[in-house]
Amino acid sequence: GDSQEPGKPHKGSGRTLSAFFIVTANPYGNLPNTFFNSHIIAQGNQRFQYPAIARSGHYDSILAGTSTSGILKPARLGAVLGGKFANLAMDSARAWEQTQIAILFRRSVGSDASLIIGIDVVWCDKDADKVRTTERGFPVWMYDDNVWNDLPRMLNASSLEHSWKRLRLAAGWKSEAIAPDGYKEFLPDELNYDLAKVMSGIGPWPRDAYPEPSGSPQIMANIAAPPALVWIDEILGLGWKRSALVFMPVHVTAQPRAGSSAYPMEQSCKARISEIASRYNTPVIDFRIPSPITLDESNYWDRLHYRVPVGDDIAAHMAKALRTLQDDTLGRWRILNAAKAKRWR
Repeated sequence: GDSQEPGKPHKGSGRTLSAFFIVTANPYGNLPNTFFNSHIIAQGNQRFQYPAIARSGHYDSILAGTSTSGILKPARLGAVLGGKFANLAMDSARAWEQTQIAILFRRSVGSDASLIIGIDVVWCDKDADKVRTTERGFPVWMYDDNVWNDLPRMLNASSLEHSWKRLRLAAGWKSEAIAPDGYKEFLPDELNYDLAKVMSGIGPWPRDAYPEPSGSPQIMANIAAPPALVWIDEILGLGWKRSALVFMPVHVTAQPRAGSSAYPMEQSCKARISEIASRYNTPVIDFRIPSPITLDESNYWDRLHYRVPVGDDIAAHMAKALRTLQDDTLGRWRILNAAKAKRWR
């Protein structure tokens, strides 16, 4: 469900002892610290662990998104963009889930907060308002300001299991699942990269079906606005020190072909997102185009996930794009709203 991780509520005579154990271990970092000085993440469900990072006060900038954004290292983003970044992108995150973490971060940090949203297909999904979460569960109660409504929902087998993991981590018997800045290493080791295997997984594809983009995306009146775009409006309307929306560079075969029914829908969605962002002077960078990055299989592990060194390059490209508001001369990115966007400094 949406309220807690899969796991049966813990009942019986051990309920009080279990509650004491969970409060002491504080496995999600959402309760007042009673034993540990800082939150160290021993369990990998990002939806349950990221609220503590958002509230920690250690970061003034976040990246929200899906796993296509999760590849970007927060330290690298901070080095090229300035600020202290946390990567709070979540695997398979729905648009509504990304909205919740962005709102929580802005509420916690205040007007000095900076935001990048790595835009993916979930923002253009026609059912985004109906399918708001995944099977991973989403603890809505952990994203509000009332800590006292958390513990009753944590009295279950999952929280007990994660409490044990937290204690094992403190004892040095277990490695942290996610770094303190939210970075989660989920891709294979670069030493195991096999281009032939990657190309086999992607399969053959006609290059002429993915021509270079020409002109700006246009809103099409016969295509309804995706429901999630109201959340982009809500997020940007909170007021940020700096903000940006960045379409992530998935491999070209994960993008709609020109002439397909999906192509005008995506172009119209891009145009609508750009229109909303322009009202807040928020730059929109588009890497989700046929380009030297997305046409090259050697940049990827699969159709969606580029390699970590490529992610380091993308961070640098983002910094240049946000400071110049100019399209790349090599065609690696384009700015969708340069005339109405504010440069990052």
